Amino acid sequence: MDTDEFREFGKAAVDYLADYTDTLRERPVIPNVEPGYLGRLIPDEAPEKPESWQEVLGDVERVIMPGMTHWNSPQFHGYFPSAVSYPSIVAEMLSAGIGCLGFSWMTSPVCTELEVTMMNWLGKMLGLPEQFLNCTKGPGGGVIQSSASVATFVGLLAAKERTTRRMMKLHPDWSEADIKAKLIAYTSDQANSSVEKAGLLGSMPMRHLPSDEHCRLRGSTLLEAIEKDEREGLIPCYVVATLGTTGTCAHDCLEELGPICNDKNVWLHVDAAYAGAAFVCPEFRHLMSGVEFADSFDFNPHKWLLVNFDCSAMWVKDSRYLVEAFNVDRIYLAHEKEGQQPDYRHWQIPLGRRFRALKLWFVMRMYGVQGLQNYIRHTVNLAKQFEGYIRNDDRFEIVTEVTMALVCFRMKGDNSNTRELLDKLLARRKIYVIAATYREKLFIRFVVCSSLCEARDMEFAWKEVSERATEILNPVPQQDVAVMSAIESSKEPATNIATMIKDLKIEHGLKEKAPKIS
Repeated sequence: MDTDEFREFGKAAVDYLADYTDTLRERPVIPNVEPGYLGRLIPDEAPEKPESWQEVLGDVERVIMPGMTHWNSPQFHGYFPSAVSYPSIVAEMLSAGIGCLGFSWMTSPVCTELEVTMMNWLGKMLGLPEQFLNCTKGPGGGVIQSSASVATFVGLLAAKERTTRRMMKLHPDWSEADIKAKLIAYTSDQANSSVEKAGLLGSMPMRHLPSDEHCRLRGSTLLEAIEKDEREGLIPCYVVATLGTTGTCAHDCLEELGPICNDKNVWLHVDAAYAGAAFVCPEFRHLMSGVEFADSFDFNPHKWLLVNFDCSAMWVKDSRYLVEAFNVDRIYLAHEKEGQQPDYRHWQIPLGRRFRALKLWFVMRMYGVQGLQNYIRHTVNLAKQFEGYIRNDDRFEIVTEVTMALVCFRMKGDNSNTRELLDKLLARRKIYVIAATYREKLFIRFVVCSSLCEARDMEFAWKEVSERATEILNPVPQQDVAVMSAIESSKEPATNIATMIKDLKIEHGLKEKAPKIS
């Protein structure tokens, strides 16, 4: 492919993405395929001869889109947002075209220096304490990781190294292996699955402590667990507190947890993967009170801040602990400017790293602080709109206090109706939601995810939820379902509907008057 053909291909791809975004509402949010569908659409082996870009791009619609769950659809309300914006897309394209691997300052100075500056910009936008910023005289600073899962794991490994070195100084007769075998970590029973995985990968048992009636981890619970483990000869090492839990968007009590961790020399990592973006708005910052006690803090701009995956912002109070844990030097990695700027290879698990800071630079400049604040507030208001629908219908109940843009609701009664409602919603593929549980109560999580969401999308989702609930509580006779289903799927003009109903009545043996169809 030469430059001229690349220009043509690139312009066609941008047009395709623009058209895709404009028509997302018209596409079913969940694909209607079965496992293995792709094997029937593409060959078993790579082509021997080159194919044209027109053929390849054409097959995106034929092959790829039928199996795509549309995360940026206004009808996608599962998990958490998967942020995307045009400035971020263009920055990603430029990053891919430039192709630098900025694992040290020398390998691409701007890759390192723009990341340092963007992490300062972002930290100031969130109102983080100055100790976390690169622009202060202390050892703190920010780094872009690939995900919050990785950040949690990086924090655990740094905590493990710090605690091991401290214990070896206190007990010179203890071996490194004996110390590491006694290390223990803690988190809430509401924490993300990635926290448990970090413990597995880091060979450190992760205790899941019970949360309170508001799904929060409290200081008294943590202190009791730590003191019990200390009496049994274990060494408390690492605590993961969550701001915005996956199930209910609950916020652990940092003001209680932080002083305990500091007093016990336990590393406190704050996982704010989703909720952290909201702290660009001052009215939400009370939810991170106590963050000054943390050793590390992480959130995902790629969730709710219009920066596409992957981009996870992590700050540490003392970057020296990361360097001590991850520093592996070779002669081919050395350069004469070492020490004047961070070499981010020492702040992460892999060696190579992408130019992710470019996305932050584009988005923060083209939206500005005010634009990002307006976007967060807009989605929160949409969630309040949906919450209002739920609260005004006595068939439903709100499970936990609505926080940010997540509404947790269920049908009243036992879990069976809520389970049936979820099954119906997923079977129809009009909206995408997922389930969660708390204290044996099954509920549905509804998140305002897409940047395209408007008030009409909340109305659409509520209509779908309400109508399916009506089917559950007031089931329609099977023959009436057949009539309504046929009419709903029909593209016949209205003048033919009467004839259709008559034929369906005969087909299904209906003797009663056909159901009224609005």
